[in-house]
Amino acid sequence: MEFIDLDFRVLYDIEKYLFGTVHNTFKEQGFLSAPDFFLIVIWKSNRSKSKVAKRLLEMGYPSLQEAVKIITTEVNLLNDSKQRMKYLMANCGFRLPMATAILTVLFPDSFTVYDVRVCDVLQEQGYKFHSLTDRKFSDRLWEDYKAYINAVSVSAPKEFCLRDKDKYLWGKSFYEQLIMDISNNFNVKNEGKK
Repeated sequence: MEFIDLDFRVLYDIEKYLFGTVHNTFKEQGFLSAPDFFLIVIWKSNRSKSKVAKRLLEMGYPSLQEAVKIITTEVNLLNDSKQRMKYLMANCGFRLPMATAILTVLFPDSFTVYDVRVCDVLQEQGYKFHSLTDRKFSDRLWEDYKAYINAVSVSAPKEFCLRDKDKYLWGKSFYEQLIMDISNNFNVKNEGKK
């Protein structure tokens, strides 16, 4: 694999790189390189990168570069959001959180990342989406995911794009957890009371 000439500072803000450079590269060439694809995997779940690599190689591809090129080309050729998700989940074995992370980078106007933090915030508003995480692709899962997108859309400021609504809800969950942790002293015993 060729080592590209890159200003490595761009990788410090991986999300900006993904939704700028990687997204635009995909739109222009119709597929991703293995490094760009695995940056999406790492961004969603760093601990999953070796599992994803193993799964792709077990599918019979000669290399990760070839696997990524073929898979992302196929996703690009599909005209329908439902079929794109079905392909990644049913054909490639991705679970909903990773499939939606990949699709969100590639098609940010049609997808949002399925994330437990966002599910937590949505649950505060009466929505129940935690059970989607381990389900296999089906028509019902697709309908439930579309309901999730709608809930994200109506639960954040209306002037935000879908990606920013997702980030807003994730940030809300993160901040609420931080406040709770501080109020609980991060579960640290205070043995030196004065």
